Amino acid sequence: MNTHDQHGSGRNGPRPHRTRFLAAAGAAALLLASGLAAPSASAAQSRAEQGSQAARAAKDDQGDEGREVLTVAVAQSVDSLSPFLAVRLLSTSIHRLMYEYLTNYDPKDNHVIPGLATKWQSSPDKLTWTYTIRTDSKWSDGQQATAEDAAWTFNKMMTDQGAATANGSFVGNFAKVTAPSPTQLVIRLKKPQATMTALDVPIVPKHVWEKVGDFSKFNNDKSFPVVGNGPFVLTDYKPDSYVRLKANKDFWRGAPKFDELVFRYYKDQDAAVAALRKGEVSFVAGSPSLTPAQAASLRGDKNIHVNDAPGRRFYALATNPGARAKNGTKIGDGDPSLLDERVRHALFMAVDRATIVDKVFQGHAVEGQGYIPPRFTPYFYKPTAAQELAYDPARAGQLLDQAGYKKNADGKRVGKDGKPLNYRVLCHATDPNDKAVGKYLQEWWGKLGIGTTLDCLDNVTDPWLAGKYDLAFDGWSVNPDPDFVLSIHTCAARPQTPKDTGATDNFICDKTYDDLYARQLAEYDPAKRADIVKQMESRLYDLGYMNVMAYPNAVEAYRTDQIKSITTMPSAAGNIYGQDGYWSWWSAVPADSNDSSGGSSSTGVVIGIVVGVVVLGGLAVLFAVRRRATAEDRE
Repeated sequence: MNTHDQHGSGRNGPRPHRTRFLAAAGAAALLLASGLAAPSASAAQSRAEQGSQAARAAKDDQGDEGREVLTVAVAQSVDSLSPFLAVRLLSTSIHRLMYEYLTNYDPKDNHVIPGLATKWQSSPDKLTWTYTIRTDSKWSDGQQATAEDAAWTFNKMMTDQGAATANGSFVGNFAKVTAPSPTQLVIRLKKPQATMTALDVPIVPKHVWEKVGDFSKFNNDKSFPVVGNGPFVLTDYKPDSYVRLKANKDFWRGAPKFDELVFRYYKDQDAAVAALRKGEVSFVAGSPSLTPAQAASLRGDKNIHVNDAPGRRFYALATNPGARAKNGTKIGDGDPSLLDERVRHALFMAVDRATIVDKVFQGHAVEGQGYIPPRFTPYFYKPTAAQELAYDPARAGQLLDQAGYKKNADGKRVGKDGKPLNYRVLCHATDPNDKAVGKYLQEWWGKLGIGTTLDCLDNVTDPWLAGKYDLAFDGWSVNPDPDFVLSIHTCAARPQTPKDTGATDNFICDKTYDDLYARQLAEYDPAKRADIVKQMESRLYDLGYMNVMAYPNAVEAYRTDQIKSITTMPSAAGNIYGQDGYWSWWSAVPADSNDSSGGSSSTGVVIGIVVGVVVLGGLAVLFAVRRRATAEDRE
């Protein structure tokens, strides 16, 4: 499933900020500079109120004596608790905890391992896939999880547009899905599909979800506990406040060590950091990461560990491409000047990525290039020297002149309507990075004669989906298989009409890109598929609708007096929050536990679970790739 951080899946864009390298670099990155700035009186009051609320919540979290509660401070709210609708990283991460997928990714190196399915194989023509469903997975209401649940989930997505909102791209090529027996799932394809061991879709219980009426409106947040078969069971939820889950003692892989897991929302990230320091929360993820100053302020604390490692996200600017629905109807009011590729290229050539990495991320990121982060080596793309939109303000000015947007007597670039250009940039109010980069954009674009208005909102989703923006801060967490983050830029991902909700990230629709997408989806050879994916990234780069500025590190922190050990992904140097799986929270061991078999921050937690898996020649290599390590979910 998507992991947007964007607003994403997931993402960081409209839906919410829907997302890196060497371990040594991560260690060096901990040498951060400067402490937290003193807050204003109003900010201090807001934080004090949040702190008071958090303290009361933390007290509630303690519950009965002897119950172990792990509380995670997050800066993103839930967009939906329905796995058919959710795209934000927090939401999709929670669904990983609630429901099993057919397959999972090993926390050590991201290769594909069993999930609800214990093994799988394809027919010689690769058009029929048969999965063996495990017999030791039960729904939390006691009923057996079967192949029928999986078949129903996929069929619902194939036949109900509302149910296909978040993950419809995975089933677009499905011809027929059946369950000949409780332990056998059969999927017939229209043409070969390389993602059949990477279907990142939560499988839901048919006997519960078949009672749902309108899937486009059902948010799965009215009746608790929510029936699931993952390591945790959702027991309570309050919008923009908290999500509470309890350990599933009957989980087939083994019960989590913590009795309860709570995700607590903090609008103010400094307040979340303060709550961690006071012991009111166990873990802080940031929005999606801690700022360098926040990490530095925590590093010296005796009982706090800061994890700083290559992340799975990209951080970008998205340009309104002239948003339209699939029926051709215009959506929103994007500035028409941005329809000119020269203007888009000029804007991006006036963005100094090195400054963003050095000054905003203070070295805890890598300069952006292609669409997929370097953590996913086979798919990582770099533009050629001739193609690169390198920092060159003089050339940017020339492009604007060539496009007909020249300066007036006041030094302002004037549009075709005679009015000065002024671009609205959507940004996340909870993300300090957006605001910091936004200030630079105002300076850099101002020198070009272009005005910039930062529109920083708690909810960027609504104006984004309505097309009411010129540019927007965007970002996604990428999965080991890149298909999902590639699919969100296809013409098919756009909404059918302006009133509908599509799976598109930024309303991009380009036939060349679509043709390449179809080719990569049908290509089983790992090297050939990777080459096609890079061609897609090259096409996105040239179009200029997406400008990847950086690949941020995952910078997060937890209390060692509350958490003894926890698994990172990948294990050598990876993230804890927003993983491709449930490994971190499932493996976490309470500090006062005598259990020595739990996960650790440097080792994997799964042993021998790949026995019996049938993988086609070459697929093992293809899906061992480290990716979607990154989304949101956009947020």
